[in-house]
Amino acid sequence: MLFTEEHNEIRRTVASFVEKEVNPFVDQWEEEGIFPAHEVFQKAGKLGLLGISKPVEFGGMGLDYSYSMAAMEQWGLVTCGSIPMAVGVQTDMATPALARFGSDELRRQFLVPAIAGDMVTSIGVSEPHAGSDVAAIKTTARKKDGDYVINGSKMWITNSTQADYIVVLANTSDEQKHKNKSLIVVPTDTPGFSTSERLNKLGMRSSDTAQLFFDDVVVPESYRIGEEGKGFQMQMMQFQEERLAGAVMTIKGLEQCITNTVDYTSQREAFGKSLIENQIVHMRLAEMQMEIEALRALCYQACELYVGGGDPTLLASYAKLKAGQLTRRIPSDCLQFWGGMGYMWDNPVSRSMRDLRLTSIGGGADEVMLGIIGKRLGLGTER
Repeated sequence: MLFTEEHNEIRRTVASFVEKEVNPFVDQWEEEGIFPAHEVFQKAGKLGLLGISKPVEFGGMGLDYSYSMAAMEQWGLVTCGSIPMAVGVQTDMATPALARFGSDELRRQFLVPAIAGDMVTSIGVSEPHAGSDVAAIKTTARKKDGDYVINGSKMWITNSTQADYIVVLANTSDEQKHKNKSLIVVPTDTPGFSTSERLNKLGMRSSDTAQLFFDDVVVPESYRIGEEGKGFQMQMMQFQEERLAGAVMTIKGLEQCITNTVDYTSQREAFGKSLIENQIVHMRLAEMQMEIEALRALCYQACELYVGGGDPTLLASYAKLKAGQLTRRIPSDCLQFWGGMGYMWDNPVSRSMRDLRLTSIGGGADEVMLGIIGKRLGLGTER
């Protein structure tokens, strides 16, 4: 994939923003268990970073997805995983279907402020019993007098306690499970909507994640995105951008694990020489960097196919799976070279191990990616 000066300018802008507006405060936000999403997003929105591939008429830059991917890779420079994930939810998970299929009025009301950073948004798909199995959700939205009445709950929802609206996937009919779902915008100040306390997670500590509750929540039918019953298909389309974003945003974090480990093992001496002089250490670090470059190339190839109008599902699944595997292995292997220092809570590599572990779970678990890949390749009994 060829990058233009415009790609490079977006990269520089994100990197500068992360250096000045995010990383100096990460440790504080991690300790507090939340970051100020409205404040950070408004600053990012003023730079155009939340609408890179969104329509110009609704405040976006109107660029193709390769520019968004260039930005997402740079968001990985944040010294924790929470903020890149929160940005990814805003740009690549909650708003793609709204931008593509929403009515003009719906986009003016909800997409424009999300791009500007004036509204924080979230995507409500997973439920306590239905994570990767999206078709199994039970939340309902029943029509009544031109409105939808929504009942149910959602689980593990990023940005949820600060969100101004949630894009909710709900069952809007009793049709077959792949044809009965719709995406509906639900403002969080609507009566009957509530959240749990922030969930206490292993990693992503500064991300506000909670369970959502819908108790006779009433919103207008006009808040539905696109056609009724097309929500499952729209969500599957959104997943491709989510998975590409999720994969590419791990790259810089993984590289930082290696950089930090090279620095430490170059200084730390044992048995009369620096740790990095041991063949097992420097060869494994070299192999890790090679694997990251392979992931980067795979992400770029998938993006190029997507931008060219092709179906990126197979390559996006490859990239998401590979990212999940590497985010399990590389931080853990790097931590091993730190010894006891690596086991400390505030060690950057241990934070990466906790934060990046989610890559194998969120947006479709590794096993789901393998299932998609198998079906696409015609493997197994289900053809």
